[in-house]
Amino acid sequence: MLTIDLSGKVILVTGGGTGLGRAMTETFVKCGAQVVICGRRAEVLEKTANEIGPSVHAIPCDVRSYESVEQLMQTIVERLGRLDAVVNNAAGNFLAASETLSPRGFRAVVDIVLMGTFHTSRWAGAYWIEKGLPGHILNIVTTYTDTGCAFVLPSAAAKAGVQAMTLSLAYEWAPYNIRVNAIAPGPFPTEGAWSRLMPGQDFEEIYRQRLPTRRYGTPRELGALAAFLLSDLAPYITGAVIPIDGAERLQGAMFNYLAQVTDRQNLKAVFAALREATRSS
Repeated sequence: MLTIDLSGKVILVTGGGTGLGRAMTETFVKCGAQVVICGRRAEVLEKTANEIGPSVHAIPCDVRSYESVEQLMQTIVERLGRLDAVVNNAAGNFLAASETLSPRGFRAVVDIVLMGTFHTSRWAGAYWIEKGLPGHILNIVTTYTDTGCAFVLPSAAAKAGVQAMTLSLAYEWAPYNIRVNAIAPGPFPTEGAWSRLMPGQDFEEIYRQRLPTRRYGTPRELGALAAFLLSDLAPYITGAVIPIDGAERLQGAMFNYLAQVTDRQNLKAVFAALREATRSS
């Protein structure tokens, strides 16, 4: 029987303190890895590390800043002696009618998702190439990178950029034994992101009924896929973008349905209320 073994590996998970990042971290630890989680809120990282156990190392970092990422990576190598893989999971997203979207709001998402992924990938790739070491970059994209998606324009644009980066680096860095892959999750409810993307229980039920499986994905399912891709069971997989969505993507982009279930002005009011609730929480 084959098992996923990550023993001896050191894995960085950006945005690893909450949501899907935390779920992947828990799976990696169960498979034997040492995991570094980073994010901007030290208290959240410390809480997660304490709850999962001593194999998790919490180091605050703002992935929007290359200098902050550089300091993070150097700390990892100094403390743990190696870096085997980077999981670019840090993200930002919110619902908005695009005609109301501010340049600041657009850039806030792009800086985290696209620039943050570049910063970690650039440092790790250069390090592995200089040292003659193998490595693996695993990016978390989305099912609407190929189609675009209404009402989440910054995320769609940034994640499409990350997907292009995945394919570009996979080919360029293959001769160095650096694998670059991506996972494209469909609907995986998490406490933070889901509350910003689902306008209410009525919308959530409409959304659930649209799913071919009539259910959402579970964190355990995503963690298992991520662990497999990072393991020695998948040495020939690079340049892959693997959807995990129960075939949801085959019916169209994730949030396009919102344009058909209520009028435009009502949507704008709902989105505004969601943003206000997020700011006050």
